[in-house]
Amino acid sequence: MGEEKPKPIGGVWPTIKPFVNGGASGMLATCVIQPIDMIKVRIQLGQGSAGEVTKTMLKNEGIGAFYKGLSAGLLRQATYTTARLGTFRILTNKALEANDGKPLPLYQKALCGLTAGAIGACVGSPADLALIRMQADATLPAAQRRNYTNAFHALYRITADEGVLALWKGAGPTVVRAMALNMGMLASYDQSVEFFKDNLGFGEAATILGASSVSGFFAAACSLPFDYVKTQIQKMQPDAQGKYPYTGSLDCAMKTLKAGGPFKFYTGFPVYCVRIAPHVMMTWIFLNQIQKLEKKAGL
Repeated sequence: MGEEKPKPIGGVWPTIKPFVNGGASGMLATCVIQPIDMIKVRIQLGQGSAGEVTKTMLKNEGIGAFYKGLSAGLLRQATYTTARLGTFRILTNKALEANDGKPLPLYQKALCGLTAGAIGACVGSPADLALIRMQADATLPAAQRRNYTNAFHALYRITADEGVLALWKGAGPTVVRAMALNMGMLASYDQSVEFFKDNLGFGEAATILGASSVSGFFAAACSLPFDYVKTQIQKMQPDAQGKYPYTGSLDCAMKTLKAGGPFKFYTGFPVYCVRIAPHVMMTWIFLNQIQKLEKKAGL
């Protein structure tokens, strides 16, 4: 009978699936990358090279220090990556429909990546602020430490002590950095998949690995200067007179450029690249595996 014919999955799931898949893949990648991210933040805060930071952390704080801020990192992925990857896929699907199913030109993919990055950063900015503060806390004098116990405690304390809008402190550079990162990451991934599969004839595994590697490189190269400024803004403390070292992201960028030149923005680039590229790669790989499982399950 007609009513017994299997129906395609409809309702809410097809709409939210890109968001759920994106958030899950980002959270899985974060669990692996968290120690490298912790080292990157300490380097940017001026505590030495990767080797020196690692040695100091192990000696003074123990191995658990490498996972400090993990709850905030997972919350960030559950908000930021859920929003950016889901939004990017929705936008590119709409653009494909408007393009009669033909592959999108690179500039359209870049625009989708910029938009998705901005939306994701606005959603994930509070968790990102909590993550930066939790990672930087141990570098502060004992009297200035905030001693957040987890991401939700950090969000509660920030709201109670500084007001709700403080959750978006540094949101400007966060959004700009996310736009740069996602333009590099998302557009280059889709473009590389097409190139490796159609032009070079790579198989599925080689295509995913190659495209994710290219995606990771461009994500790091495009975003590190903005990440450096964002980190400086989010971790700054007022002096004895209550004056902050920077009035905003532009002031921070100009003072950094004057003091250290353009290469100052690439402080910690090797570790940042090592951190960003594997995270991007694993996010894409986990996403690909999640999608395979869903196909097998008929979702």
